[in-house]
Amino acid sequence: MEQTVTFHNGNTMPKVGLGTFRIEEGQELVEAVKHAIVSGYRSIDTARIYDNEQSVGEGIRQGIEAAGISRADLFITTKLWLDDYGYEEAQAAYQASLDRLGLDYVDLYLLHWPGQDTQLYIDSWKGLEKLYNDGKVRNIGVSNFNVEHLERLLEEASVKPVINQVEFTPYLNQRVLRGYLKEKFIVAESWSPLMNGEILANEVVMDIAEKHGKSPAQIIIRWNIEKDVVIIPKSVTPSRIEENLNVFDFELTEEDLYELDQLNEDRRNGPDPAEYNGH
Repeated sequence: MEQTVTFHNGNTMPKVGLGTFRIEEGQELVEAVKHAIVSGYRSIDTARIYDNEQSVGEGIRQGIEAAGISRADLFITTKLWLDDYGYEEAQAAYQASLDRLGLDYVDLYLLHWPGQDTQLYIDSWKGLEKLYNDGKVRNIGVSNFNVEHLERLLEEASVKPVINQVEFTPYLNQRVLRGYLKEKFIVAESWSPLMNGEILANEVVMDIAEKHGKSPAQIIIRWNIEKDVVIIPKSVTPSRIEENLNVFDFELTEEDLYELDQLNEDRRNGPDPAEYNGH
């Protein structure tokens, strides 16, 4: 099975990457990123607000060397935080992220949340378009955008987002949003897909895992893949990092997918993008 997705601009991204949300700067994170790259990960996700770009960058450098690959083999994502929104501000914040990461470019730069000021996220998007058109970033996208946010953005955008990174779990299946993204050829990506472990204790998930001889985490990751959703599970544990990538040697049955779909409660773990302002 294909292990990458193709964006509307023709560029590709791995379907499974390493998330780093809530992992602090430090040696543990450096080692996790390095281990992920050595284990075969080619996609690493961070953000300015995670306050860990420096350690992620160091892990990338060590991982490239240890794995004997080049920077061009990796797909690195970071995100613009709400405090840095604005046309000029977005471009300056991008450079600051590059400096912390120690990279010449990232592969994907995202608006992290829409926030409460429509004009401000549109101006910020135009800042990202400038970076993209100047060849400073390979792809640009959004995160936590609802349909109404995207509708407004697309009215004024000259470059369409390649991706929307949102909360997506069996408890929140985002059916309407995913349908809209598919129609617009915008890839869906899920953050915190394992719900900090909560979903892994679900009986349906555990039963399906037992049936396939896989872990509950592998079942959730595979479910994302079969829903055409890019996924970035977070872990600092070497064995789990390896396990989370080992999901391309089995498939879920129609019955498995049906049972997982029945878990939907439209329940969020994170903030509602319609109301969130960054605090």
